[in-house]
Amino acid sequence: MADHYDVLGVSRDASDADIKKAYRRLARELHPDVNPSPDAAERFKDVTHAYDVLGDPEQRRRYDAGPQAGNPFGAGGFGDIFDAFFGGGGARGGGPRSRAERGQDALLRIEVDLDEVVFGTHKDVEVDTAVLCDTCGGSCCAPGTGPVTCDICHGTGQIQRTVRSLLGNVVTSAPCGTCRGYGTVIPNPCPTCQGQGRVRARRSIPVDIPAGVDSGLRLQLPGQGEVGPAGGPAGDLYLEVRVRHHEVFSRDGDDLLATLEVQMADAILGTAVRVDGLDGPVDLEIRPGVQSADVLVIKDRGITRLRGNGRGDLRVGVQVVTPTKLSHKERGLIESFAKARKPQAPQLARFQQGMFGKLRDRFFGA
Repeated sequence: MADHYDVLGVSRDASDADIKKAYRRLARELHPDVNPSPDAAERFKDVTHAYDVLGDPEQRRRYDAGPQAGNPFGAGGFGDIFDAFFGGGGARGGGPRSRAERGQDALLRIEVDLDEVVFGTHKDVEVDTAVLCDTCGGSCCAPGTGPVTCDICHGTGQIQRTVRSLLGNVVTSAPCGTCRGYGTVIPNPCPTCQGQGRVRARRSIPVDIPAGVDSGLRLQLPGQGEVGPAGGPAGDLYLEVRVRHHEVFSRDGDDLLATLEVQMADAILGTAVRVDGLDGPVDLEIRPGVQSADVLVIKDRGITRLRGNGRGDLRVGVQVVTPTKLSHKERGLIESFAKARKPQAPQLARFQQGMFGKLRDRFFGA
C-alpha cells in the first residue's frame, strides 16, 4: 500500500495546514466532476483516504507509530507476559476477527390438519430470510475488488498502547476503531448487499412433517436459518407446529376420539354402520341395547406414534338420540312398548357405573 504522505505529496513532518492544502489542490485536480479519467477516479479515492488518516491527529499519530510503537519490549516482551497473567487482550493473542459470523436462528409457525398428522405430510414452507449475496458471494466487496489491509493497525485488528504503572510499562490493546478489529477495510463495498455479504430474499424450503406431531412441538432444520454476515454459516430454522381443530375428530395422545349419534330404535335392536374416518371408511357394529356413553374401540385406527411403532386407537362414544317429536302412530307404539315391559321408576345409579362415570372414562381414561 502506498505511503499516505507520498500520495498527498508532503513530507512526514508536514503541518496540518500543509496536509489540508495539499488535499484541496489534489481534490480539485482529480475530482470525477472535473477529471473523467478512470485513473483520476482511483487516485481521488487514494487521496481522500490518505487525508482521512493524516487529517485526524489521533489517526495520524497511530499511522506514524506503526503497530509496535510504544512497546519497548517488542513482540513477546513484558507486555505479553503481563497479558498472560492479567488477561490483557494483545493483538498477538487472537489476531484480527473474522467478518464471517454464524447467522441467527429463525422461528416459524406452521399449521397442519389433523388428518395430516395421522401419517405425516410434506409441505413447502415459504421463508423470508437472509441469503448469500449472488453478486459478491459473501466477500462483501464489489466484483473485481477485495479487502485492503488496514493502515492503522497494519492488519492486526488491534491498537496497542503503553501505560506506565507501578509494575512498569504495561502494554494494553483494544480493537482498532478504523477496521473494527477485522484487520482489513473494504474500500469498494458490494453495491447489491452494501458490503454485508447477504441480502433478504424469499425462498421455499421443503419440509417433511413426521406423523404423530402435536401442537407446540418444534421441528429443527439445521442450516436453514439466516445466512451469517460476510457469508458466514447459516443458523437453524425451527418450525413450531399447530394442529388445526377438526369438526368431527379430536385427539387424546395417540388415540382419536369421535361421537356417534345412534337413533333409539338402532340402539335397542342393534345395527351395523360405515362412517368416514380420517384415513378411510370405518365399519362399526352397534350391539343391541347399547347405552349412551358406551365406547366402541377400533384398534390401530388412531394416530401413528411419533416415537415408536404402530398406531393408537379410534374410540367412538355412543350418544343415543331420543326423538322429541312423535306422530300419533309412533306415540301409540311407544306406549304399547312401555306397557308390555314391567314398569320401573327412574332411579339414581352408582357413580362408577352411571353415564357420568362412563363419560369420565371415555374422555380421561379409566
